[in-house]
Amino acid sequence: MKEIISLALCLVLGGFVLSGCSNSSEPFTQKSYTPDTQISEINLDVRDREIEVSLSEDEQVHIQYAENSKEYYDISVSDENVLTMKSADSKDWTDYIGKKASAEDRKISLHIPNALIGSLNLSTTNENVTLSALAVTESISISSNGGNIVFESLDVGSSLTLTAKNGNISGTVAGSYDAFAIQSEIKKGESNLPDNKAGGEKTLNISSNNGDINITFVNG
Repeated sequence: MKEIISLALCLVLGGFVLSGCSNSSEPFTQKSYTPDTQISEINLDVRDREIEVSLSEDEQVHIQYAENSKEYYDISVSDENVLTMKSADSKDWTDYIGKKASAEDRKISLHIPNALIGSLNLSTTNENVTLSALAVTESISISSNGGNIVFESLDVGSSLTLTAKNGNISGTVAGSYDAFAIQSEIKKGESNLPDNKAGGEKTLNISSNNGDINITFVNG
């Protein structure tokens, strides 16, 4: 009987602890960042964040995001004008209990100038990556583990790499089908691309595990 009473007390106390943790989450603050130099490359490596990319109206890079003292970002610009943004946190184990941040607080909005960035590299988990029509002078690489990759007309100078797990990849690539050498790999899904296609001065490397691939090419 004593063991049963002790177990019941532990469960009750545990419930109070978990309840306190889930109701004491720190609010997020909306922030923005604009580098004071011309950026040549952008690297976003984040976790559990939606990434939305659109064109900048003033030929500068702008980032809108939300953070608090527990979930924040390390943002830096190298001497080579490479902008890097990475997820960081100072969470205790109790901070993982309770509701996650709102959709608004889990969203990163990136605005870039058209055809002025050399390379764009985006990586996230459990969220989607969406891009409006834009151009870079060299390459674009996008990865999402647990979300979709959706884009309009992407214009690359040399290569486009797209990787999704438990998500779909769909969008339009600027340029003709013959302009690209293609390597495509898909598991547990359907694709409208061949596994391999030689020729073309540019490369398209695409991989999806447990999702579909649907890519169209638009010339002109």
